[in-house]
Amino acid sequence: MGSIIELEKYAEENNIPIIQKEGIKFIEEYITNNNVQDILEIGSAIGYSAIKMALVNKNIKVTTIERDEKRYNEAIKNIEKFNMHSQINIIKGDALETNIEGYYDLIFIDAAKAQYIKFFEKYKKNLKSKGVIITDNLNFHGLTKDPESIKSKNLKALVKKINRYHDFLINNEEFITNYYNIGDGITVSRRKGD
Repeated sequence: MGSIIELEKYAEENNIPIIQKEGIKFIEEYITNNNVQDILEIGSAIGYSAIKMALVNKNIKVTTIERDEKRYNEAIKNIEKFNMHSQINIIKGDALETNIEGYYDLIFIDAAKAQYIKFFEKYKKNLKSKGVIITDNLNFHGLTKDPESIKSKNLKALVKKINRYHDFLINNEEFITNYYNIGDGITVSRRKGD
């Protein structure tokens, strides 16, 4: 049987970004309080958040997409360790090129931050009525507050893209978004009228 503490330790030792504990706790509570059954996750990494979400309830099904071969293989191993293969379906591929047919109560975006708008636009069609899209890393370690102070050009460009995503959510005609200063900054978006 797998151990969550071991997963967290592995992620830390190998510098693999996983959702902060407060962030995953918020999502676990959301899943419980809203009877979420079907989840689509964009960005599996080592399977940590997919496993944590699936552990909330044995009826939960998670479909998760990971493009990095090494992380995908690590996620498969971890899903097996937790005996979760009946609840978690992992797809190897680029989320922007993968086509998903199903409909989900919750879509969790936690992959390449520069592509957040594209992920949101691509997968909103897979959202069930009354479903939500949850996004992590809107604070990006506090850097989104003052992008001009960032010395690295690449990092500054990435932070500006995260801020652009934030603006995209605020000004979205179709969705209402609530922002929570939890973990590394989480947004919950739902269709207007749902």
